[in-house]
Amino acid sequence: MTQPHPQFASRLALGSVLVACIVLGLKFLAWYMTKSVALYSDALESIINVAAALAAFVALRVAARPADENHPYGHTKAEYFSAVAEGVLIVLAAISILRAAIPALQNPVEIAASYEGLAVNLGASVLNALWATVLVRQGRALRSPALAADGRHVMSDVVTSVGVLIGVLAARLTGWYFLDPLLAMLVALNILWSGWQLVRESVGGLMDAGVDKDTELRIRTILSQHGEGALEMHDLRTRHAGRLTFVEFHMVVPGAMTVEEAHAICDRVEDALRAEMPDVSVTIHVEPQEKAKHHGVLVL
Repeated sequence: MTQPHPQFASRLALGSVLVACIVLGLKFLAWYMTKSVALYSDALESIINVAAALAAFVALRVAARPADENHPYGHTKAEYFSAVAEGVLIVLAAISILRAAIPALQNPVEIAASYEGLAVNLGASVLNALWATVLVRQGRALRSPALAADGRHVMSDVVTSVGVLIGVLAARLTGWYFLDPLLAMLVALNILWSGWQLVRESVGGLMDAGVDKDTELRIRTILSQHGEGALEMHDLRTRHAGRLTFVEFHMVVPGAMTVEEAHAICDRVEDALRAEMPDVSVTIHVEPQEKAKHHGVLVL
């Protein structure tokens, strides 16, 4: 399976910067036209989107660098730093929104809420939704934490923007102007949750969290099906580093097997893993039969 070149991810991140700047301008225009606190909170989050897109672009440029003497495993973990930074920025955005919304909730004011301003904000949300879809799909295809995090953040922005638009329109039609700052506070809470999710996932990558259960089962199945000649594989360990997956395990072979025969099994297993998981780095420690632990992966 052919994987897009890492530079493609950088170009997508640069596109995110451009889209985020356009959306930022549209949302501040919508706020200027309506003077809505909720729309102001929506515009503030777009500032965070611009900063996050810039962070993702820089991280992806670093992650695309090949392995060197000081970084023999490559630079792919740089993407996690971007995702963590984005989570922190989201929290700061939520605090800014709450600071604007709480006083407005105590003293609600009439919303100008011109329908033209709401239409401008809706247009920005549509643009965001289209781009978020692209980022999420490509983030999964490229196995890029930075792109996937950016896409989920933008999609979260779309959901909150639609909710804000509905609420502001309802406040304008009913005269219940307290709905405006109340919605802004709900937006802030949703943003906080989104930031927490991003930070939790990214910290897991920085802490060398293992692959998910389904991926581990796939790996074990491949080892069992393609390890003919070996007796067992044990002490399986996995971890993610951006788009790369590292797989390490011990392979037990008959004591009389030659190094050349054992190496041939290793090559076969590695080829099978790479066919299923293109961005995988495999380390195999070969052991004689007396080292068998009689658990782990038994070869079919």
